[in-house]
Amino acid sequence: MTEREKMLAGMPYCSADAELRALGTKASALTKEYNSLGADNEAGKEEILHKLFGFCGKDVRVNQPIHVDYGCNIHIGDNSLINKNCTLLDTNIIKIGSRVLIAPDVKIYTACHSADKNERFKEIDGKLKIITFTKPVEIGDDTWIGGGSIILPGVKIGSNVIIGAGSVVTKDIPDNVVSVGNPCSIVRVNGEQNE
Repeated sequence: MTEREKMLAGMPYCSADAELRALGTKASALTKEYNSLGADNEAGKEEILHKLFGFCGKDVRVNQPIHVDYGCNIHIGDNSLINKNCTLLDTNIIKIGSRVLIAPDVKIYTACHSADKNERFKEIDGKLKIITFTKPVEIGDDTWIGGGSIILPGVKIGSNVIIGAGSVVTKDIPDNVVSVGNPCSIVRVNGEQNE
């Protein structure tokens, strides 16, 4: 298997691999170009998003700046918004549904490292290289992720969910709930009024 295949399969891999470095370099160039465009250059932004993301639905809005690892592992549905200064570390698939609102400063991570210090590095070609593994992240339709939230690797967030600002989402969140905190936990069914 290639290092990219290992990465997407969730197996330990070396990110210093030439193919992965080339993907990262391409993504860096595209995000630099995207982030430098005028805010009103809708056509230019749309063109770059379709080159950067693995899938980009209709009427997607991404406010600048955005930061990604590869971009090609991000799949985003129709009418979704990613607000300013979000970081999507897409070493595995990040699937964002339709009509999703992602507030400013949200971080979505798919990269992990071993808890065993002896497994975090490996000597390759006479140099010590970082060894990583990945877990995908999924966000369902009609969900709102509050500002400054962090979504950890392997998390699935359902549809019609609200994640409160500043939350750290460490485990799966089902459909139709409001969840907040660190660690993020369910506080009520979405649509219920506060008592």
